[in-house]
Amino acid sequence: MKQALLIIDVQNDYFKNGKMELVNPDLALAKTNQLEDHFIQNNLPIIYIQHINPASASFFQENTVGIELHPQLKVTDQSLIVEKHFPNSFLETNLQALLQQHQVEQLVMTGMMTHICIDSGTRAAKELGYQPIVIADATATRDLAHDGKTVKAADVQTAFLSALGFFATVQNTADFLAHS
Repeated sequence: MKQALLIIDVQNDYFKNGKMELVNPDLALAKTNQLEDHFIQNNLPIIYIQHINPASASFFQENTVGIELHPQLKVTDQSLIVEKHFPNSFLETNLQALLQQHQVEQLVMTGMMTHICIDSGTRAAKELGYQPIVIADATATRDLAHDGKTVKAADVQTAFLSALGFFATVQNTADFLAHS
């Protein structure tokens, strides 16, 4: 079964001094880099998703440093980059056509905003038949607030990853690499 690595929204605004800093994005990036190495060594596709918001948004604004893919990613001139405007990486993008072109049967999913973009992309991947694998330690999120209460990022991460277990295999990087 041919796999592709999907790296969602690993962009500067989510890191230190960015406009939407997440909790521990550097740890997720380090794990993502390990996965990039594996996919490069095995000559398997890596697809980078880049979220671009309208100028009125608070982050990922066009023509800003925050919108750029993180410089520690292994992006080259030949890299596959999909631009999106919604949390779901498939919605109004060429992602599915790209996956079909490369004969991808399974997606290995990493990236930022576990509770939004990873969640919606994983559910869509499942519905489209891509048998997603979410790499838990290669994702990051942030604290959320509701009804005057703050939910810590670690709890948000646990809740969303446990729910995604209904739609995907959820593994850590070491487990994935040990069985690939």
